[in-house]
Amino acid sequence: MKKKSNRTLDKDDSLCCCEYVDRHGGRSHMAACCCDCEDLDEACDRWMKKEPQKPDCLSRVVDTINDRLRVPWISGARQFDLSLIPPLILLPVFLHIAALHYLLGIVVLTALPVVVLWYYYFTHRKKGRTLFFLSLALFSLFYMFYLFLTEVVPRGDVNHLQLGAVTTGVAVTVISLINTKRGPGYVRPHPTDTHSTVTYHSPHPDIDATYLNGARHQVVIANRTSPPEQTGESGTGQKSVEQRKNWCVVCKVVRPPRAGHCRVCGVCILRLDHHCVWINSCVGQANHCSFLLTLVFFLLTSLYGIGLVLRSVCPHQRLMIALFYCPDVYNQYSSALCFTCAWYSSIVTGGLLHLLVLQLINVSYNVTEREARLALRQKTGRSLLWGLIIDTGVYSRGFLSNWTEFLTMGKALEPLTPKPTDLV
Repeated sequence: MKKKSNRTLDKDDSLCCCEYVDRHGGRSHMAACCCDCEDLDEACDRWMKKEPQKPDCLSRVVDTINDRLRVPWISGARQFDLSLIPPLILLPVFLHIAALHYLLGIVVLTALPVVVLWYYYFTHRKKGRTLFFLSLALFSLFYMFYLFLTEVVPRGDVNHLQLGAVTTGVAVTVISLINTKRGPGYVRPHPTDTHSTVTYHSPHPDIDATYLNGARHQVVIANRTSPPEQTGESGTGQKSVEQRKNWCVVCKVVRPPRAGHCRVCGVCILRLDHHCVWINSCVGQANHCSFLLTLVFFLLTSLYGIGLVLRSVCPHQRLMIALFYCPDVYNQYSSALCFTCAWYSSIVTGGLLHLLVLQLINVSYNVTEREARLALRQKTGRSLLWGLIIDTGVYSRGFLSNWTEFLTMGKALEPLTPKPTDLV
């Protein structure tokens, strides 16, 4: 029999840095993380008695553990996601192993992208949120910069101006990423369609935290649970048909044109392009420009840093030749580690460069990634260059007009106040 917590959180109660509201709605403390573990006790009791476990037993134990892994914070202990940890451990280990021998380098640098892609498709199929890819992206950036400072700069081949350029590039990339994480632009319910709201003290795990913008999770009770019915009048009837087509059964709102519902974030996004796992957020009307800027800043910094590293470890070879042929680089472990990191950065840069090219093409044709996929699925678009270009012909108004609309579309939205946790 599970014991319900009698310490419920009142509306005006404040939490200390080590207190939090658990998944059952009760007030708890980090010091009591090992107390009242009913799910774990029940699982161990069944195991000791050799009884079969309940179907949802393991998931409830995992949910309990994840709920109690917290770090102190100003307004209450924040939940710590376990998916943050693997990149912090595996990336340095794999890179140091790859630097031991060129054959190990080939194996590791081939297997690493395969494992990352497999995990991406695994999480994408389950439509679950994970911080693994954001952790991998940020840690890769900072770890490459750390090795640049500790392994390349002491060689004396990098002057102060070059070091300042790399440092500025890393800083500008992070600032642009924070600006991208402020939110993609959400479809909010119209006040006339809102009957009432139910407020929860802790956010729902399937709802994007940026959608709440630091506020408590609220569930909107709409005046209607279905789209407006079609009427007999031609004008009103056509509008009603359009509303029924754009009705979101989850958010209970009529989506404006080009908006879409993200099953990962659990909310409707204005001019939804795609859900990007590398930033753990959607790319929409409010942050699409800053998303492209983040890609550009990262690629410029990465390409410049790779060039400096290859000039340092292979000074007698041209850049492109040095990446594929660098004699005696594995004779010294420090040079081998720098060369391995240059190859790892090149693989990441190649993937992001492909993404940037696709984004620039889509913007030039005024089509989002979501619209391109729908056009291919419904066979309503024109495919060019082996599917690299998808022209739907619906919103395109010419190259200059498309880019003008793209660069100004976020100014009409109300900006969000940045929070300390915007990066996550």
